[in-house]
Amino acid sequence: MTHRPVMHLAIPVDDLAAARHFYGGVLGLPEGRSTDHWVDWSLEGHQLVTHLVPSVPQPAGTSLVEKHTVPVPHFGLLLDERRFHACVDRLRAAGVHFVIEPHLRFPGEPGEQWTMFFRDPAGNALEFKSFRDASMVFAR
Repeated sequence: MTHRPVMHLAIPVDDLAAARHFYGGVLGLPEGRSTDHWVDWSLEGHQLVTHLVPSVPQPAGTSLVEKHTVPVPHFGLLLDERRFHACVDRLRAAGVHFVIEPHLRFPGEPGEQWTMFFRDPAGNALEFKSFRDASMVFAR
C-alpha cells in the first residue's frame, strides 16, 4: 500500500462562527482542535484550518477555463459523481450562491468532469469536481 501524505491548508476567515456554520454545518466537515483564533477541519482526512484574521484578503484574480472565469486562488475536493451531486443538493438547500453553476466540463475529452465553484462566508473560493474517469485526473 502506498503512503499518501496529508495536505495542510490554512485559509483566512473574518468570522469563526460563520466558518463553523459553513464548514461544519453546510459542508458537514468534522471539526478538530480549535482555539479562539482558529479551527481545524477534516477535509476528507486533509487538515484545513480556518484562521481568524482582521480583514480577509481580496482574491488574486481569475483565469479562463473553457468559457468560464474561474476564481484564483481556490481549493476543493475531487468527489465521485454520486457524492458530487449530493453536495450540489446540500449547497442548494443551504442557499449557497454558485460562482460557477454545477456543469459538465470538457465533455467527451479525457478530463471530462462535473465542476462547481462557490465561496465560503469569508470569500475563499472552493471548487468541487468529479471526473467521469478518476484515472484521467492528470491525463493530457
